[in-house]
Amino acid sequence: MGTLNKYDSRISLILGDITTLSVDAIVNAANSTLLGGGGVDGAIHRAAGPKLIEECRTLGGCDTGDAKATSAYRLPCRYIIHTVGPIIYSGGDQQEAVKLASCYYRSLEVAQSLKVRTIAFPAISTGIYGYPIEEATVIAVTTVSDYLANEGREQFSSVVFVCFDQRCHQAYTTFLS
Repeated sequence: MGTLNKYDSRISLILGDITTLSVDAIVNAANSTLLGGGGVDGAIHRAAGPKLIEECRTLGGCDTGDAKATSAYRLPCRYIIHTVGPIIYSGGDQQEAVKLASCYYRSLEVAQSLKVRTIAFPAISTGIYGYPIEEATVIAVTTVSDYLANEGREQFSSVVFVCFDQRCHQAYTTFLS
């Protein structure tokens, strides 16, 4: 795991599978139903097992930019924080940047309420939801860095950005270097 001291020594970046991380919480790039889907969402639901979908059914979905927590079941973490990013990137005229930043911010707020010290994020909305990875990276790192400098100053010991593929990893590496 490489430390990105340019922003905050608690932030790191890895190329890998978020479902395998032994952190307090992982963030799920979910859809608004919270009932599973493709990409990261599907991988998390498959790895956590059927009890996750049962708990998600009790949550009544989730609005774009918001976040809700569940148990992690068969995953090595304690919690899954589900957040819903902007669905279709349309050039920024639907407040996509604000909604995406809110995903990271609200996920950290929920994590803080659960007394989470270590958390891992995927690249929210950059897969099938179509948010340009370079712009999403800036929003993700800036929002998390700002939160760590203010509200999460004492709470969080580690925030990991987990990239599933080389393209995502390269975007984060380029921005952070």
